[in-house]
Amino acid sequence: MYTKEIQQYLEKHGFGAFNPKAVLFDMDGVLYDSMPNHAYSWHKAMKELGLEMSEEEAFMREGMRGVEVIKILAREQWGREVSDDEAEEMYLYKSRIFASRPKAEVMPGVKELQRKIKADGLKIVVVTGSGQKTLLDKLATEFEGLIVPELIVCSYDVTRGKPDPEPYLIGMQKAGVNPWEAIVVENAPLGVRSAVAANIFTIGVNTGPLPNKMLTDEGASLVFNKMQDLADNWGNIMLNA
Repeated sequence: MYTKEIQQYLEKHGFGAFNPKAVLFDMDGVLYDSMPNHAYSWHKAMKELGLEMSEEEAFMREGMRGVEVIKILAREQWGREVSDDEAEEMYLYKSRIFASRPKAEVMPGVKELQRKIKADGLKIVVVTGSGQKTLLDKLATEFEGLIVPELIVCSYDVTRGKPDPEPYLIGMQKAGVNPWEAIVVENAPLGVRSAVAANIFTIGVNTGPLPNKMLTDEGASLVFNKMQDLADNWGNIMLNA
């Protein structure tokens, strides 16, 4: 099972072997069921600041650095550039709304998956476009023994966010692995595009409202409908590694 997808990946990139040593996880919509809160917060904050952003668009742009999203919206709707400081202030306003929302629960199945990954001797890396301290601080405590701070890449670690490959390139650098030694778990089209551009075997887990085709069109080698499905099939993936 999954032999064909792994072989296609190797042939596409000209790699001789698939030898996973690290799994790189997105955070929102992958580790936490937090995207509904983000979508609500983006829509409400932007409306109050004079910009339009639907909740569906929040899912579409998920993975990008928040300040980059705001700069794009301002350029498209206001016809002007906003400074880094102005965009950061607007993003902080969105972050405050997010912090007031009900707590986002850990995604069902993800800890089981990560325990299996650890048991196989692989490193776990988090690669997120978020810079929200409230979320990042939770990782080390809620995923104690699974996630460590030195293997987290956030918006402040990069100059170009997803869909640029830089976040995942930095994630591999922190883990000390090459593309054929890594696996990415993503839920968002732009995140998949970022990982594929970094030449990493990419698994989509569609935890949001977008169709699976949007993940496969961006290059995901495998797509699961929920995290538990990936956890249940992890052993089959590693059998082909």
